[in-house]
Amino acid sequence: MATITSARVYVPARDFALSQRFYKALGFALTPGWGGTVDCELGAMRFRLQDYYVADWAGNFMFVLGVDDAQAWYDRAAALRDEFPTIRVTPPEPVHDDRDGTTDVVTHVVDPSGVLLVLVQDSTVSAG
Repeated sequence: MATITSARVYVPARDFALSQRFYKALGFALTPGWGGTVDCELGAMRFRLQDYYVADWAGNFMFVLGVDDAQAWYDRAAALRDEFPTIRVTPPEPVHDDRDGTTDVVTHVVDPSGVLLVLVQDSTVSAG
């Protein structure tokens, strides 16, 4: 069977320049894409930010990202609220994982376009 070697999700941006600044401030490296896009990369996470927006799509779009320290991600995102007043950030909270009976730590960040980033620290990973 043929193998998929990579995947890249296209993420909507209401204000393309603002979204680029937000993801760069969050720590992503940005490189020009094609056709009104920018590739965003941080660690193993890569996605393509696009200069395209539909409110219903953006408001229902989410990433679930595995992180090593949910509190550090909360602190990083919360520090950006003055610069990006439309973002929303929720403090880390424990969430029971029914699949394996463990409790993970989760924080949520909503980007300037309404895209939800769910940052999950697996209970088997110790922070910091």
